[in-house]
Amino acid sequence: MKLILTQEVGGLGAPGDIVEVKDGYGRNFLIPRGFAIRWTKGGERTVDSIKAARSSREVRDLDHAQQIKAKLESAAIQLPVRAGEGGRLFGAVTVGDIAGAIADAGAPVDKRKIIVGNPIKSLGSHQVTVKVADEVDAVVNLNVVAG
Repeated sequence: MKLILTQEVGGLGAPGDIVEVKDGYGRNFLIPRGFAIRWTKGGERTVDSIKAARSSREVRDLDHAQQIKAKLESAAIQLPVRAGEGGRLFGAVTVGDIAGAIADAGAPVDKRKIIVGNPIKSLGSHQVTVKVADEVDAVVNLNVVAG
């Protein structure tokens, strides 16, 4: 089955790529979740618009990626969460919460680019990785505080 990706799919491709996948994977997973649309001859215009939108959002070049990395790593990011006795959280900190805290610090990032090793379930200092570009990763110090 030939599909046009509308979102980044790990191990498969980026938005705007035309990929060939097994019928079941495309029909049961990619299309229902909105990760892809069926390829048609008229879909070439869709590919062009997806690639144009992607290029406007992407990091301009490696120097720009390094600047964003330096800004992220130097920022002191505070994340207030609800916590109980002993510093245990009510649930875990989500990547959406982390993306919001990073945006409040002045460096907005896409939540899909944030990698959390172990779930954050306690107060204190934690490290998360932000994938700025393909070869540039920033390690962000996140201070989870009761709030």
